[in-house]
Amino acid sequence: MIRIILVLLITVIIFHFFILFKIIPYTITWGGRLENDTQMYFFETFSILLNGLLLLILLMKGNFVKYKFSNKILNIILWLFFAIFIIGTIGNIFAITFFEKFFALITGLFALLLWKIITEKNK
Repeated sequence: MIRIILVLLITVIIFHFFILFKIIPYTITWGGRLENDTQMYFFETFSILLNGLLLLILLMKGNFVKYKFSNKILNIILWLFFAIFIIGTIGNIFAITFFEKFFALITGLFALLLWKIITEKNK
């Protein structure tokens, strides 16, 4: 389960780098509400950092890195990310662009996978 979400997360991070480097237009992201490059740089950098933090937490949860927080702390952080993905899913449903509406499926999948990871026994 963790490996699936890690692959998806790396894909999302690459996607955000493509937006940051203007390979993909930022007008299709953030609900179609970004108005200029400055906003795009801020939001995309924030997104990459946040997704990078989730990647690190999941690497810890899956015992892929030597140093890790306690499982209790990891689960608390993962519950926070779960809430972020639920809110993101709702936001994507009400987005302006079709692409963002479609992305609700991805954020919903992330929420489901996180819920499964957090509620698994013996992890």
